[in-house]
Amino acid sequence: MKSEAVTPRGAYPHTKRVGDFIFVSGTSSRRPNNSIAGVDIIDNMGTKHLNIEVQTREVIKNIEKNLAKEGATLLDVVDVTTFLVNMNDFAGYNKAYADFFDKETGPTRTTVAVHQLPHPDLVVEIKVMAYKKLSNKK
Repeated sequence: MKSEAVTPRGAYPHTKRVGDFIFVSGTSSRRPNNSIAGVDIIDNMGTKHLNIEVQTREVIKNIEKNLAKEGATLLDVVDVTTFLVNMNDFAGYNKAYADFFDKETGPTRTTVAVHQLPHPDLVVEIKVMAYKKLSNKK
């Protein structure tokens, strides 16, 4: 079964390898069908709850899929930059992040607040840098 992939929304690749370093472009919780994980309709008026924990988990899973295409895993991530629309979401983001990365052995991290992201339902975007030695196949 072929898995669907999220396509970039602009003229850029999801990943770029430079020697042993892998750079992963800013990644959201957008799914291959263009829906966004972590967007819950909470009443019959269409009111939305944007769930930071669900979005963070989905973002990291999307990053994991992109790293796999380069032969890497989340264990190879050395640096994380996170963009939050609202710093009041920091605790929920931090909780979900801790499901994937250990505070002692995980990557370095920077988290910044931004005015907005490319879609109004997105509350988090993450980019990472990973280090994975190229195999010396001859």
